[in-house]
Amino acid sequence: MKTIGVGFANQEVKKAFDALKEGKFEDKHLYEFILRAVDDLKKNPYIGINIPKNLIPVEYAKKFGTNNLRKYNLPNAWRLIYTLKGNEIEIVSVILEWMDHKEYERHFKY
Repeated sequence: MKTIGVGFANQEVKKAFDALKEGKFEDKHLYEFILRAVDDLKKNPYIGINIPKNLIPVEYAKKFGTNNLRKYNLPNAWRLIYTLKGNEIEIVSVILEWMDHKEYERHFKY
């Protein structure tokens, strides 16, 4: 059985997540939504919707070095974007960013 983990793409993403906890009311709610998503991803890293490779913006490969993306729908039309990394022993959901639905549509050209 593989071990399952969840992490952040880099310190910048982790700091942005931590800052939500101290932010405005909406930020605190978003922090809680992401925490719930992290718990879900620890149980099932495949819970999010796979984003087809032809829809992945080039910036993700450049910035994060990934060619697979998944989307986890958060409450209030927020989207959590993550990638899966792994081998025979472990699988890690790597959180890349989160955005509102409008920004998501812009990023992925829907």
